[in-house]
Amino acid sequence: MRLKHAGHVTSAAVAALLLAGALAGCSDKGKVREPAKLVAIDNPAIQPRTLWATSAGVGGDKFFTELAPSLQVDAVYAADIKGRVYAYGVDNGKRLWEINTKGRIAAGPGVSGDLVLVGTLEGEIIALKRTDGSEVWRAQLSSEALGVPVGDGNVVVARSVDGRVFGLSASNGSRLWTFDRTVPELVLRGMSRPVIIGPSVVVGMENGRLVSLNLADGQVRWEQAISVPAGRTVLDRLVDIDGDMVLGDECLYVASFGGEVVCLDPTNGQVGWRRGVKSFNSLVAGGDKVFVSDESGVIWGLDAKSGAAAWKQEGLLYRHTSPPAFFGGYVVVGDFEGYLHWMDPSDGKIVGRTRLGSSPITAQPVASEDLLYLQNAGGRLAALTLNKK
Repeated sequence: MRLKHAGHVTSAAVAALLLAGALAGCSDKGKVREPAKLVAIDNPAIQPRTLWATSAGVGGDKFFTELAPSLQVDAVYAADIKGRVYAYGVDNGKRLWEINTKGRIAAGPGVSGDLVLVGTLEGEIIALKRTDGSEVWRAQLSSEALGVPVGDGNVVVARSVDGRVFGLSASNGSRLWTFDRTVPELVLRGMSRPVIIGPSVVVGMENGRLVSLNLADGQVRWEQAISVPAGRTVLDRLVDIDGDMVLGDECLYVASFGGEVVCLDPTNGQVGWRRGVKSFNSLVAGGDKVFVSDESGVIWGLDAKSGAAAWKQEGLLYRHTSPPAFFGGYVVVGDFEGYLHWMDPSDGKIVGRTRLGSSPITAQPVASEDLLYLQNAGGRLAALTLNKK
């Protein structure tokens, strides 16, 4: 079982988590769960090619972070743990600007209107001007800001590890509202990105519930259980919603560590279907399917309308796969050795492979129509294109 570090937990819970980490490396027969060895691809159907690559600082260094590139029409934005935020040209990777916030950035960048937003280990949300990176405002939260901030141009929604959700003014960072839920005794270290849908924002919580709030005042519109804690130990009861949700044409798709992938109506929270897949990773939709990497590194292709498993790819077992992306008609995931694996979405067969250095790829790649952008844990940022045979 792959776990992130604990957030605000008791010392006993931390000890339990460390024990779980030790046990997680072993199978039921006591054998170490070795990462799957990569099998050579005969006659690969595609040839990924790096169009440009650059250094976006040191990435997350040795910290667990929610750092990932943010692709916008004007630039691709990136950040590192040392407080630096960067903007690059989407086509050529030319650095447009760089700013040092002097904070330990752990989440972002997010983009809202003319602002670039990051969260820090010191609990700050820092808003920068999108055009040149100059600072606009800072807002102090109640604890570490591990969630990627999002906004609609008027309200910025930010999260802290103590279970609070904040609505901040996009103009000056002042606090408009706060929503609070008790955090379970033991949680995964990480947070799903809130999704703004019209006048509401949907937030995945550590207690396995999804809540829709009014963007203007933080009042609850609806609440839905995605997974319910069960089991004898705190480890058994982990139900965090850590991965980013996906808004499709008919469903909002969400995954939880409690063992459920769910399709629900974003207007009222009514569940359309559930599928038993345990994941702390973000999902992606493509064609008629939804794709998710589970906690063991198995990649699943699920029918978007019914949740039925169309296929699962077990060739990347225990390789600590990243959340999947969908690009050029293929499913793409990274792994702990810096490889990118390309899969046919119809059957999950691995049809191509490339590598972006030796640092792990933990963040979800982001795709435009023509290019795939990714950032590894060491801060290397690249744009890839695809040559098909």
